[in-house]
Formats: sequence, C-alpha cells, structure tokens
Amino acid sequence: MLLLLLGIIVLHVTVLVLLFVSTIVSQWLVNGEHTADLWQNCTSGSVFHCVASSSNEWLQSVQAMMILSVIFSVL
Repeated sequence: MLLLLLGIIVLHVTVLVLLFVSTIVSQWLVNGEHTADLWQNCTSGSVFHCVASSSNEWLQSVQAMMILSVIFSVL
C-alpha cells in the first residue's frame, strides 16, 4: 500500500512539472527559422519578428485552461 501511495505521489509531481514546463516554455515547434508556441509565432531571418498566435477561439480557450490549471495546482 505504501508503494502504491509513493507511485501516485511521484506521478502527480511529474504531471505538475510537465504542466509548468509546457505552459512556460518559449518554443514548442522549431523549424529552421520559424518557432511557434502557445503564445507567439516568431521568425528569425535578417530580422527577428514575433507575432501573437492566431486568435482562434480554441487557442484562447487552451491558453485560459492552462493558466487556470497552473493556478489551481498551486492552490
């Protein structure tokens, strides 16, 4: 029983670490001179240029849910 509890605690801590990393990390997709993440899309040629991610409703809901999940996991 103690081993099961330890496994559950390790799993929860791992999930929390992955949640924080996936919300905070600045580059999810890297393709040559183009990088994209949850918050912005950047291109780096002669000039480094970043624009906000698309304003699709599904992306805004994902952003809101990730922020809420981080807040509730801290509480």
